[in-house]
Amino acid sequence: MTTRRRLLAGLAASSLMPSLGWSSVGTPDFLSAARRADGQFVLAGLTRKGDVTFTIALPARGHAAAAHPDRAEAVAFARRPGTFAVVLDCRDGTVLARLTAPAERHFYGHGAFSADGKRLYTSENDYEAGLGIIGVWDVEAGYRRIGEFASGGVGPHDIKLMPDGRSLVVANGGIETHPDMGRTKLNLPVMQPSLSYLSLDGDLLEDVTLPWAQHKNSIRHLALHADGTVAFAMQWQGALKDSPPLLGLHQRGTPPRLLSVSQDSDRRLNGYAGSVSLSGDGAQVAITSPRGGILHVFDVTSGAAVAVHEATDVCGIGGVGQGFVYTTGGGLVGTLNGALQRHDLQWDNHLIAVSA
Repeated sequence: MTTRRRLLAGLAASSLMPSLGWSSVGTPDFLSAARRADGQFVLAGLTRKGDVTFTIALPARGHAAAAHPDRAEAVAFARRPGTFAVVLDCRDGTVLARLTAPAERHFYGHGAFSADGKRLYTSENDYEAGLGIIGVWDVEAGYRRIGEFASGGVGPHDIKLMPDGRSLVVANGGIETHPDMGRTKLNLPVMQPSLSYLSLDGDLLEDVTLPWAQHKNSIRHLALHADGTVAFAMQWQGALKDSPPLLGLHQRGTPPRLLSVSQDSDRRLNGYAGSVSLSGDGAQVAITSPRGGILHVFDVTSGAAVAVHEATDVCGIGGVGQGFVYTTGGGLVGTLNGALQRHDLQWDNHLIAVSA
């Protein structure tokens, strides 16, 4: 029997299939998980002007997504510690494939495509061994799992393809968890977060750790610029009175730089940076804190704080031009210059950039 996937593959091979590019769904700049007023969880396309270009249903609450580089196709990941991800045709919501984490594994809510879109890389927890794993999936074979390799640390969360197209950067949060213990953190006294740079075959190219005084600063989310700058957002697992910096910058071969506004302003983050983004031109970097209802913006070159912006339940953020677009749990899509639009949606944690 001819399956839908085989039919699509045949049409593509014969050049009869219409474009499946992101223009077919309104050319969104970002993807975001959200919850509608009726309780339905969805994945949405969003433009930098705040327009929603599509919404498609999700089976449960989503965390982040991975956007295929060419096709209007996205992998939506469950909120950790989830064991499922769904591959969606963003034109009509058709589920093209379902990814299930192997036994004794769970996903961490993030993934990244290779530059040609033929491979998907997923961050995972081998919870019996207490080790981070990167799963490898063959997209052209219907997202069949074809391998895995070590993430270079414990608790890999976000993962990005580097601008060279030949390597990955992984945010190893350093926190050991086990599904039998829910979201309990099992190793806080000895946790060690890191940035790992890996080849697409899993070779460790560079391992970057924080000073021991920052070892409870869990590296969680990442943003990239074309020049290789990596921005990383952290979540502090120590006493909140300590109020350490929650934003770092790194370029391969150099020490990490930690950026801070002031201890009083950092304290308002409540130890939690939810998302991070570099502006489109790479000149500025920003982190959000839904717990603090605040957004911090810094100059990349000097590391100086340039703006502190308040927005209730702000979390998602994406770079556009010389600035940023952010989203909130109250449905707002805004910029530092004011609101763009408000939707009847509770936006979730992240804005995932789409290469249209």
